[in-house]
Amino acid sequence: MSTSQPTSLQKSPMWCDELPKDKSWSTLWCGYIICGHCQGIRRLEGPCSACGKSSPRSEPQPLHVDGKEILVLSASMGAEGRYEDWVYLNMIEREWKRPVLDSDRFPGFSSNDVPLPRASIVLLFWSYFETRIERLLRAGLREVPERLVDDALRRYSSTGARMNDFYRVAFGSTYKADLEETGHSQIWPHLAKIQERRNSFAHGQPQAIDDGLVLSVVEVMKGEHEAWIAVFNKRAARP
Repeated sequence: MSTSQPTSLQKSPMWCDELPKDKSWSTLWCGYIICGHCQGIRRLEGPCSACGKSSPRSEPQPLHVDGKEILVLSASMGAEGRYEDWVYLNMIEREWKRPVLDSDRFPGFSSNDVPLPRASIVLLFWSYFETRIERLLRAGLREVPERLVDDALRRYSSTGARMNDFYRVAFGSTYKADLEETGHSQIWPHLAKIQERRNSFAHGQPQAIDDGLVLSVVEVMKGEHEAWIAVFNKRAARP
């Protein structure tokens, strides 16, 4: 068994290296909540970046029930859309950290005919990104009857079409343009490269996903997460 670690790919410390030992990569969602005023995604502390409202009150609030006053602890909705948001991040982390086995290298096959041992990181990330693009579209169109949104998503089934054609129909823009307008223009070339390589992988070119792309996906994951939140707030928040 090979004991090579993912750190052999690294050029410098990354965001995940700065996490406490007891924290997983799913903590990218920690500290974020759904704003009770605009339904955007905000930090728990400080003003909402979408509507400017102050932090929700943390002290217990009085509630009157049958003439009696009781104190109820304050609670806020987490910003993740569903539990799979945590699962995807944990799966990517597991693939990054696990030792590479000799069997992962497909002995007996040409290196040009097999994927990298950690190619699944790129595939998992893109699947996770696809779910967030659909969430953004649904949230941005929540005033539209659900059956119409469902039909449109079936018509524009690929993520590329959703980020461009459907996005233009829905918002008069594209996901790329929104990244640029929110100050995250550097994220689009990164996503475009992942999409291109992922598609090549799916159509018989396993070598399209290389070590550099795997490393880039992990390095930029936190920045991409924050960029998606910024675009989500632009399209789905209702100040």
